[in-house]
Amino acid sequence: MTQRWGMVVDLGRCVGCQTCTIACKHANDTTPGVQWRQVLDVEAGRFPDVERLFLVVGCQHCAEPPCVPVCPTGATRQRADGLVTMDYETCIGCGYCAVACPYQARTIVHDESWYYGEETVQEHAVAHDERLGVAQKCTFCVDRVDQATELGHTPGIDLETTPACATSCIAQALHFGDFADPESNVSRLVAENSSFQMHAGLGTDPQIKYLYETPAVPGRDPLADDADDDALADAANPLVGARQTWWDGRAAMNFTLGGFGSGLAVMAYLSGLQGPALATSFIAAGVIMAVGLFFVFLEIGRKRRFLNVLLRPHSSWMTRETYVVALFYPAVLAILIWPHPALQAVTAGAALAFLYCQGRILHAGMGIPAWRVPLMPWMLVATGLLEGVALLGLAAQWLPSLPVEFMAVAGTVLALLNAGLWGLYQSEAKAQGIGPLARAVIGRVNPWVQLLGRVGPAALYAGAFLWPADQVTLFAVAGVGVLAGGALWKFAIITRACHQQGFALAKLPRRGSGTRAAPALPGTLAEAAQ
Repeated sequence: MTQRWGMVVDLGRCVGCQTCTIACKHANDTTPGVQWRQVLDVEAGRFPDVERLFLVVGCQHCAEPPCVPVCPTGATRQRADGLVTMDYETCIGCGYCAVACPYQARTIVHDESWYYGEETVQEHAVAHDERLGVAQKCTFCVDRVDQATELGHTPGIDLETTPACATSCIAQALHFGDFADPESNVSRLVAENSSFQMHAGLGTDPQIKYLYETPAVPGRDPLADDADDDALADAANPLVGARQTWWDGRAAMNFTLGGFGSGLAVMAYLSGLQGPALATSFIAAGVIMAVGLFFVFLEIGRKRRFLNVLLRPHSSWMTRETYVVALFYPAVLAILIWPHPALQAVTAGAALAFLYCQGRILHAGMGIPAWRVPLMPWMLVATGLLEGVALLGLAAQWLPSLPVEFMAVAGTVLALLNAGLWGLYQSEAKAQGIGPLARAVIGRVNPWVQLLGRVGPAALYAGAFLWPADQVTLFAVAGVGVLAGGALWKFAIITRACHQQGFALAKLPRRGSGTRAAPALPGTLAEAAQ
């Protein structure tokens, strides 16, 4: 029988001593600022109804890990026994797994650092240069687990082959074992006690399960003020996710310029341009997309391995985007030699596929609530097409054969469509699980996105259709607004409204004061006082 390794965390036992975090650092030689195992100090409620508990977090080794399919290189893998591991020699450090993880379990370190300012003899002896510039995370001490068969041990029972965090826990709050074995220690704990999985609603089936009550002290459901907007708008709350930092302005430039270029190629084809003008539009689209892709190249941690991005076309939208690029650019070059309509169609189709891949890439960032909403791919596609109209309109004075009526109608329709999509995205943000910090960012940019990049251009494009004498001017003003609005919302979503999922307690132990206190035991003074 194949094992299914996992962990049980007893919230009632954890005392917050941080011994597990230190044991993890010692066993895995992690550098300053890197903690694969963390213990959060959680305070909840308002005086006198308050509670304090400690929450152990880290990689959950999900049965359906969202980090695995997005990885373009195969560096993030899931073994048959369920452990999610890292191949540091294959990883390019793109950060895709990090934004896909809803448990803030990934770290990327680009520069060496030392605990005392300079490298010590010990740090030199245990250095892991292979981890620089790539993703790293908890592996449940996979090297120890793999020794069990050779030694005849049972991980979770025999300390030598059990993860360091579990072996070091002074309160016996951490238990490791095989969930596939109904008689294992972890299986019995879950069968005999109430438990929950963090963010179970995301469908990841995490393999860290939390106990929250004892036979004498029942647990409780979260109260309204445990997870209301006031609590989740407090950046100091350890349960609130911080902004992701793996995809920064360079990533935003890729999505922005990628939308500009691919949208231009699609709309140039649809506008029916022929001959040199059409070829020029495709070349311009290719140049814009290339600049965006260059920004992506700048962001990866191991640039010499960039070709590894080709290894996962069966699951990663980042890999698929790369293959689309490999089709797009030869098609553009072929058009310069033989501007046949079939080649133009292939080029436009590749550009549209590139635009769709970009939408799916961002949507697959499950760890970022503002990205994973179902509307995200369609928002990026619709914005890109509108940006294509904008770029063609800006070049209208140099493109005498441009079908201005088509452009005016397309611009009006696409601008209104984008206004509707963005309005729906904002109105449903809370229902889609986007937290108050990210919603505040969205709310701040909303008037500018809608007026500058949507409603205003829609009126201008409609005006260009009604008053042909002013078409060039109206196209130019509308185009500037569209491009500015598109860049604004992409930068805002990717670099500002990019708060991570954070942590959540579906159930809590009763261990506080006031209404959060444990019920009095029969026969005690506390019961008599009540």
